[in-house]
Amino acid sequence: MIKDPIKHLLRAWLLTAVVDGAFSGALAQFFYGSTAVKLFQGVASTVLGKEAMDGGTQTALIGLLMHFGVALGWSTVLLVLAMQSSWIRQRISTSGGMLAVAAVYGPVIWMVMSLVVIPSLTHRPPNFTYKWWIQVVGHIPFVAVPIVSQIARGVRSE
Repeated sequence: MIKDPIKHLLRAWLLTAVVDGAFSGALAQFFYGSTAVKLFQGVASTVLGKEAMDGGTQTALIGLLMHFGVALGWSTVLLVLAMQSSWIRQRISTSGGMLAVAAVYGPVIWMVMSLVVIPSLTHRPPNFTYKWWIQVVGHIPFVAVPIVSQIARGVRSE
C-alpha cells in the first residue's frame, strides 16, 4: 500500500499546481506573448465563457482556483490507481519506473483534458497547433513527474 496517502496526495497536488502553473505562466509570458493573468482567465473561460477574458483579476483568480482543482483531481486519480494496483506501485517504486509512468501519465492527462474535458465545456473542438504538442511533451516533466514522484514517495516509505 501507500504510507500516509493523504500527505503524499497533498504534496503531489501542491507541487504539481505550482510547477505546472509556473511552466504555463512562463510559456504564456515568454513564448506566446501573453500574461499569466490572461492564461488563468482563459482557464476560467472554459466554464464562465468568453466574458471571463475581460473579467480582470477576479476571473484570473477563478481560473487559478480551477487550475489547483484540476491538479488535485489528477493527483487523486494517480493515488487511487496506485492504491488499487500493485503493478503501478511496483513501477513507481524505482526512479526509472517512475519516469516511465510519468511519460505515459502526462500525455494521457493532456489528451483527456484537451480532447474531452475542455471541448465538452467550451463546445469547441481542439486546435492541434504547435502549442498543443508542446503541452503533450510539457505535461511529462511539469505535471506527471511532480504527481508520480510524490505518490511514489509513499510507496517507497512503506
